[in-house]
Amino acid sequence: MIFVTVGTHTQSFNRLLEEVDRLIENKKIGEKVIMQIGHSNYKPENAEWFRFINFDKLKKIQKTARIIITHGGAGCIIDALSNKKPVIAVPRFKKFNEHVNDHQLDLVKALAEHKKIYPVYDISRLENAIYEIKKIKQLKSTKDSLCKEIERVLIKFSV
Repeated sequence: MIFVTVGTHTQSFNRLLEEVDRLIENKKIGEKVIMQIGHSNYKPENAEWFRFINFDKLKKIQKTARIIITHGGAGCIIDALSNKKPVIAVPRFKKFNEHVNDHQLDLVKALAEHKKIYPVYDISRLENAIYEIKKIKQLKSTKDSLCKEIERVLIKFSV
C-alpha cells in the first residue's frame, strides 16, 4: 500500500493528488493507495481518501504502508522516516500557490543530499520515483538524529 499525505497546511496541494490519481487510473500504480488530502480541493477518484483523522489511525496507516509519498513538510517526513518507510518527498511551491514560500524545497534538497528521502521536484517524475525508490536502501536514522538534521537545515536557510 502507498500512503500519500499533504499534511495540515491550509493551501491545496492538488498537483500531487491529481498526479497520483492519474497514475492509478493509467495502471502505473497497481496497489492500494490511501490519500490524506487535507485542505486540498481535489477529491481523488481512484483511491481511498480522507481529509484528516486522529493520530492513532494515521500512525497505523503509516506503519502498514510500503511507501510514503509526502509533501516537503518536516513533520510528515519525520513521521515517515520514524516508521522506517521509504519516503518520496514532493515540495510545495510558491509559484503554484501551494505555500507562502519555497522553504520545503530547501528541506527536501538537504535531506535528499544526505540520502534520507527520494525527492521529486517535477511532478512528471513521480512515476519514476515510485519505481526507483524500490532500489534505494533505506538509511537507518533515529528520530532524534533526524530531528537534529532537519533543525540544522532549517537554521541554515532561515536568514
